[in-house]
Parts: sequence; structure tokens; C-alpha cells
Amino acid sequence: MSQSSQRIERVEIFVLYHPTRGYFKFLPRDEQGRSVRPSVIVKLTTEDGLVGLGETVPTPTWSYETVQSVVTTLRHYIAPSIIGTSALDIAEIHCTMNRRIAPSFSTGQPIAKAAIDLALHDLISKALQTPLPKLWGRTPQPTITLSWTVNVANLDEVDGVVSEGKERGYRHFNIKVGSDPKFDIALAKRVRELAPNCFLWADANGGYDLATALYVAPKFADVGVDVLEQPLPPNMLSGYRELKKQGALPIVMDESIVSVRDLLEFWRMGLLDGVAMKVTRMGGLWEARKCVELLLDMGLLFLGSGLTDPPLSLSAHLLLYGAYGLKFPAALNGPQFLEPLPVYSGLTVSEGIARVPESLGLGITVDEERLTEVAVEKISIP
Repeated sequence: MSQSSQRIERVEIFVLYHPTRGYFKFLPRDEQGRSVRPSVIVKLTTEDGLVGLGETVPTPTWSYETVQSVVTTLRHYIAPSIIGTSALDIAEIHCTMNRRIAPSFSTGQPIAKAAIDLALHDLISKALQTPLPKLWGRTPQPTITLSWTVNVANLDEVDGVVSEGKERGYRHFNIKVGSDPKFDIALAKRVRELAPNCFLWADANGGYDLATALYVAPKFADVGVDVLEQPLPPNMLSGYRELKKQGALPIVMDESIVSVRDLLEFWRMGLLDGVAMKVTRMGGLWEARKCVELLLDMGLLFLGSGLTDPPLSLSAHLLLYGAYGLKFPAALNGPQFLEPLPVYSGLTVSEGIARVPESLGLGITVDEERLTEVAVEKISIP
């Protein structure tokens, strides 16, 4: 198959709002005050009609990228620069995207770039008639065990949230911490009492200062927390060195690691024990896969999480985690918090277990007619 036959002819952008259930602090509200999960789907079409679809999940309460910034970046900067290029040359397209949106401390606007990256992977797998894990030289494990998110405003809610997770078949739990250390320790203790055999993962999303982090880490260890994620802001590097030196718990980074370069630099400085991977945070599968390979080569912890992903974005995470043998429960909470839109099919999640897609592309079928109907914004370039 010649690369000339797979030149990108058109880029289409669709903005979706996914209904939600339950409370999760990072979910925004729409103009009517309803909690929603926005996503942006990109459709790439080549000159001979081959299609690739990718999805990204801007979360301004977690990172600096909004739906509007993702759409304008794709529409005015990235999409025009990749029209006419070969969809099979993913390395060159990443170089092009990085020239158009340059880095500052790390990768520039990775969440926007992830939509293009996932659409390229979807298209390349279909063009070559080869599942993505096989293209990567990997034999995937068939399933990924999921973790249930406990995000509560008061301790009276903990038992009910954990009970709901157990009723749906979940056996492992991650807790959102980072505001009140006494509350956080009590939360961790209660979840451990309710689930004595679970993998218990505390995620502070950069919410502690150094003194508080040094205080809570050994307290978390005492009540049975297994790993502490992103206790400090991403750029508080000297603080991470102190926490690593304390050694109370394994310290994994999330928001701090946006590229392989970040991981190598922070590892050389002795700041972390591992990374909680997110495909969209890394700008897509291209960089995320290299980061996972580096984690495994260096013997660091490889954990998997996401950004409350709808099915197309979620499937990309499952493919990566399945291909590289994720050993820990993944904090992929899209199935927990999102009401499904009538757009996707092919995702299987049951009893806290997600099946790794086996078909071509990202393994999810998107009903393009329904997609056009439910999208709140639609753009075509050119």
C-alpha cells in the first residue's frame, strides 16, 4: 500500500457532552448547570476514503486545556498543517504538531494532540489490517482489572460508595485526597477496613504542600494505603526529592510526566518510584507507549489511569495497558461516572473487568450518523 494513497484529505471535529452520574470533583457543568463530561472526537479521512477516529478529553479543572482551546488548536493550527500528509507517517505528523504548537516546560497542549494521535492509530491499524498490539510487537492480556473511585465530601458517604462499587463487581479502590489531611487519613482507613484485600491507591492531584505531604505519607502507610500519587504540585521538584528520601510510600507521578524526557529527567534526579499513565496526558499512544516501555526497562511502577474517558478514549488506554501487561488495577472511571451516549459500541466492562479490544483500530465502532446528531459542535477542515 503506497503512502500517497493514504494522504489526509479532511479533518472533522465533533464536540460531545456526555451525561454523568454520581459526584466527581473534576466533572464540569454545562450552561444548564448539569454535570457533564465533554469530549472532542476527530475524524481523519484519506484521499481514498479510509477513516480514523480519535477522542480526547479536555478537563480544565485538572489541566489547562479546555474544550475551546482544543477545538481552536486543532482547527487553526494542527489540522491545516497535516492536510496532504501521509496518515501512515505518524512520527512526522507528531513532529509537525510539535512545530505548530511548541513546548514550554514540556509538551505543548498534549490533550489536543492526543485526538489526532488516536485517530492516526485507528487509521493505521485499519490500513495495515493489523491490530495495534501486533503492530507494536506485543501479545496483549485479554482483560484489565478496574479500580473504583471513592470521591466523597464527608465520611458518612464512604460506606455507600464502596458498597456500590462492590455491588458492581469492583474489588479495588482509589481515593481522592489532597485537601484536609485528617479527613484524608480517616477516608483511607475506612476504605481499607471495608476492603481489606484491595489495592488501595491515594491520589492527591498535587493538592498538598511539602510539610503536609511528609506528614500524611507515613500515616497513609500505617492505615494500609499502597501507593501515593502526585502528592505535590507538578513543579515542586525539591519536595519530591524529600518525599522519596522519606520512603514512607511509593511515590508515583501523574500531572508531572507529560513526555519521556520528563520521566528520564525526574528519574535521574531521584524524584519518583513510578508513573500513573494517562494516554491523553502524554499526547496520545505514540509517546505514552515509549514512556511505558521506559518504565518497564527501568523497573519503575507502571500504573494505569485516565480522565473519566468515554469509550473511544477508554479503548486506547485498554489497548496500551493490555499490550504491556498492566499488573495493577487501573483507575479508569469512565464506566463508573458516565452515562453512555448512543454513539459507541464494542466496549465490554462487567464486574469491574474491562476486555481489551481485539479488533482493528481502537476496537470501538462509532455510529457516525448518531455522532453527527448528538454533537454540539461540528467543524470540517478544509
